Amino acid sequence: MDLGIAGRLAVVAGGSSGLGLASAKALAEEGARVAICGRNEDRLRSAAAVVGHECVPIVADVSTPEGACQFVDAAWSALGGVDILVPNAGGPPPGNFESTEVDAYQAALELNLLSVVAMCKTAVPFMRKQRWGRVVAITSLSVRQPMANLILSNTARAGATAFLKTLALEVAGEGVTVNTVQPGLHRTPRLDALYSVDQLDSMRLGQADDFGAHVAFLCGETAKFTTGLQLHVDGGVYAGLL
Repeated sequence: MDLGIAGRLAVVAGGSSGLGLASAKALAEEGARVAICGRNEDRLRSAAAVVGHECVPIVADVSTPEGACQFVDAAWSALGGVDILVPNAGGPPPGNFESTEVDAYQAALELNLLSVVAMCKTAVPFMRKQRWGRVVAITSLSVRQPMANLILSNTARAGATAFLKTLALEVAGEGVTVNTVQPGLHRTPRLDALYSVDQLDSMRLGQADDFGAHVAFLCGETAKFTTGLQLHVDGGVYAGLL
């Protein structure tokens, strides 16, 4: 299927590994010009080579609103605009209510909520002006079904989902769609850091590239009437009816 995004300008945060990298690959394969970011220059350049299609690597840290804005600005300059934005970042440290201090929440909110707000504030006004744009944020299944020992991520990503849903309603009539894709468990470096090999062997794990294809689809012309969606991609793990 031709998604109709060849030549579109795509900015993918956290694109040096995991689900961000898979999303960047999927967009590039559809003909989009892609810029990605990461904090480690060597790993970032290796990721850009994997993406191919003249992917632009930008060293940036999106763990703060300031860093997130700087990344989108740098990508804008490198590409000449932003048509597609994929807000994404790694997760905060694990922990539960008892073990997590109040002070830890601020950094988590900056990483997984405020950085999303900042990237949208930078990119979406241009999308509205040109009356075409796609925002597809990578969040987590924990928004629907909180995950044990990930209280910071559960909290911050739920806030990001509420923000994105609100934004979707505000720009729905202007050619700009705003959706989130909520991964369950996919084999990525993040998962390797959270769980042991034995634990991973007992889990139902998805493939990152399959997840990336979902992100690319929501950026396509065929998804132009799909907005405000929270799509869970989890292999059937989520048990709720709604």
